[in-house]
Amino acid sequence: MELWNHTTITNFILLGLFSNTPYDFFFFSLVFLASMAALASNILFLLIIQADVRLHIPMYFFLSQLSIMDLTMMCTVVPKMAANFLTGSKIISQGVCGAQIFLVVMVGGAECFLLAVMAYDRYVAVCHPLRYHVLMNWKVCSLMAMASWMGGMTDSVIDVGMVFSFPYCSSPVVDHFFCEVPAVLRLSCADTSLFEDLMYACCVVMLLVPLGIIVASYSQILIVVIRMPTTEGKQKALTTCSSHLAVVGLYYGGAIFSYMQQTSSRTPARDRAISIFYTILIPMLNPLIYSLRNREVTRALRKMLGS
Repeated sequence: MELWNHTTITNFILLGLFSNTPYDFFFFSLVFLASMAALASNILFLLIIQADVRLHIPMYFFLSQLSIMDLTMMCTVVPKMAANFLTGSKIISQGVCGAQIFLVVMVGGAECFLLAVMAYDRYVAVCHPLRYHVLMNWKVCSLMAMASWMGGMTDSVIDVGMVFSFPYCSSPVVDHFFCEVPAVLRLSCADTSLFEDLMYACCVVMLLVPLGIIVASYSQILIVVIRMPTTEGKQKALTTCSSHLAVVGLYYGGAIFSYMQQTSSRTPARDRAISIFYTILIPMLNPLIYSLRNREVTRALRKMLGS
């Protein structure tokens, strides 16, 4: 009963990423423009894939899922951040805070699994090209994409349930620009160390297991590419894989740095900087990485624009 009486916080206050100085308004404008660029590029990428029948293949189906995940991440974080900065009202209800945690964790986990699925897709395409359409039929692809979403959702349900099972009886001020699990847990007046250790172990598993699949897939791809008799075949195989490897490097680099560090080494300033990286910068870069060196996407864009 005493524990229940301590849980009195119904609204949180987000300190945000910026204050109201002229310099902060300039930096906010840069972040907002980057967000709009990420939003536009991902929507355009989805439209290109939908418009061109030649892109209705497993690789682009998975890329469309990646764009949907990036859009979900940005739409979860950026509108509230912008509204809080522009209106000066930094209040966020417990319900909206829980929704942010749920969606951010779900998308983060789902993207881990999806990148592993995409690596397996490239492995089958390069190492077993004659069986590709059998092994990667639409039913299998749909199940893999659904499993990625469900894996992320399972983690997010557990995280939200645990975070709001703790009592919050201290200051409601969250030193962040959205509700992220570590930032909210700092406000709890209970001992959260066991949950934080379990969350750390879960993050290790969710990052390293998909990463192991990616490494194994590309190791096999590299062996096959080395054995290819023609330079043209090697170049084509490497071109189709290089974009994915670039995205994997960006995503896993930021994720490992963010979620696999011990609680004692985390600081609010570092958490905010890393969050900007994976909520805005990566969603902006993903469609660019997959489009710039991709002739099929360039051709489809020209066709859609009528040029």
